Amino acid sequence: MLHEWLATWFHWVEQWGYLGIFALMAMESSIFPVPSEIVMPPAAFWAAQGRMNFWGVVAAGTLGSYFGSAATYWIAQWLGLPFVRRYGKFAFFSEEKIEFANAWMQSHGAIGVFIARFLPVIRHLISIPAGIFRLPYGPFSIATLTGAGIWCFILAWFGEKVIGDSPELLQSPEQLVHVMKAKLLWFVAGVVVFAALYGVMVVMKKKSGTTKVTS
Repeated sequence: MLHEWLATWFHWVEQWGYLGIFALMAMESSIFPVPSEIVMPPAAFWAAQGRMNFWGVVAAGTLGSYFGSAATYWIAQWLGLPFVRRYGKFAFFSEEKIEFANAWMQSHGAIGVFIARFLPVIRHLISIPAGIFRLPYGPFSIATLTGAGIWCFILAWFGEKVIGDSPELLQSPEQLVHVMKAKLLWFVAGVVVFAALYGVMVVMKKKSGTTKVTS
């Protein structure tokens, strides 16, 4: 089943061009498990062959990511916190997790959304707490467009370099995903370290502020 899905999504990019990139990246930025590693890299390779434009590929991916994120944001905001409190338990969202997500969103806001755009799994879901806890749409949009744009450029650049040397990867979506994840491991690890350092800085700043008020 997974192989069939990967092959189908892979061919969408090949056959539909920019529209396929837009549609799949919109799905990738919502709750649909479309791996961006089979969308942007092959599109960039085909752009290098003259079938598309590199920057057009990046733009289509970025706008698709923004569209999917924005749709998820507004749906989450429309459903609201009462809906999550009532039905979240069926998706393993306990009251503790909801409160943690609320505190995290209030503390990190748009910066947290930006960082999340580079993290596996989290980037698919970050629009949900942003909408539920009503992060202002302007900062959310800027963070999403900036983060998604950088991520799409990185994937496209890596894809052009990786597939350019190994075009046989176009015959195996699973192998392409595996290779791209291996190539991007250090980049993602760097983002995680940066996010952790940012979190420590925020906590220390809050403690420092609390100490000054107390004294």
